[in-house]
Amino acid sequence: MRTFARAATVLTAITTLAIPTATAQAAAPGPLGSPGDVITTPLQYALKALPVRDEDRTGYQRTSFKHWIDADKDGCNTRAEVLKAEAFMTPEQGPNCKLTGGRWYSEYDDQYIDGASGLDVDHRVPLAEAWDSGASEWTAAERQAYANDLGDDRALIAVSAKSNRSKADQDPSTWMPPAEGNRCEYVRDWIVVKVRWQLAVDPSEEAALAENATRCPNAPVKVTLAR
Repeated sequence: MRTFARAATVLTAITTLAIPTATAQAAAPGPLGSPGDVITTPLQYALKALPVRDEDRTGYQRTSFKHWIDADKDGCNTRAEVLKAEAFMTPEQGPNCKLTGGRWYSEYDDQYIDGASGLDVDHRVPLAEAWDSGASEWTAAERQAYANDLGDDRALIAVSAKSNRSKADQDPSTWMPPAEGNRCEYVRDWIVVKVRWQLAVDPSEEAALAENATRCPNAPVKVTLAR
């Protein structure tokens, strides 16, 4: 599990909410709160809190999610910030934030990668999946914030280009990390991102997440809502 803290401004928690068991199991889920609210609840109840509906990719274009940006104007864009934060061996940083050397661990396929060129920075929940699940209704600014989310280190992850391109825009009903030891973290982080951005799950996705979650610790997850 990654334990680093990203060099980014994390949203301020306004309040802490706990989703009680009865509430999580009853009624149709509604909005979980407002941006900045913090939710702490067992993993399986976090999944139950997500709305379930069919996906719709009508109108999707990857360019609807502007990335990678340099939010803090330090010369390093979001991709570079993730690579620097997750480096197993620190790369050298040159002009225009060009990274040379360094070593990374790709959790999806249990591989060590030398050099940033062999890595992709993966949106844990792909952009197309986010669009299908509710982001089509967002503003351009909200989609940009989602695509460059450094406020929660579970949203973006540096992995081997091979594993990321194998995943593409699939959800857990059709793709799971080849490294079995990473699957509980993957399921947990997928659910966390969907809760953080208040995105829906489709029926097959929900079934796959629920099945996999039964094999994982039902430990509490803490999520700061981004919208």
